Amino acid sequence: MTETAKPAATIADVQVGICLNMVTNMTHSLAFWVGGLGFTQKNQWIVDGQIRWCRLERGTAAIMLQEMSAADAAKLADQTFGLGVQIYFQSTDAVALYHEFRSRSMAVSEPQVGNGNWEIFLRDPDGYKVAFCSRTDVPAETKLSELKS
Repeated sequence: MTETAKPAATIADVQVGICLNMVTNMTHSLAFWVGGLGFTQKNQWIVDGQIRWCRLERGTAAIMLQEMSAADAAKLADQTFGLGVQIYFQSTDAVALYHEFRSRSMAVSEPQVGNGNWEIFLRDPDGYKVAFCSRTDVPAETKLSELKS
């Protein structure tokens, strides 16, 4: 039986996708993701006493970080990481996350409605754009400050 002729019941299901971000400085990235955004480190790969790769989680969301070698980082020093890529995390309350992140002095955008979601945006130490969003019935392009009197 060929691969394409297998019955549908034997085809594996895809459960979740997890982004792997290559980073230039794991210490700075962990300060952002763990200290700033409240993710928890679940797994790690250590080489010469340094974390070179890790998996971070918050709720059911996850992301992996891997530190580039010094030689690779030097080759890419003039490059913009994540160009054209945005990492979106769906949450139950992006506005609450906005206040949480601001309480930790994170540079986070004011919540604004887009595509039926409150959306907030940040940039990690390597320039990757990170978004958190939550469903809302508030009209598109409304900013949080417009709702408060």
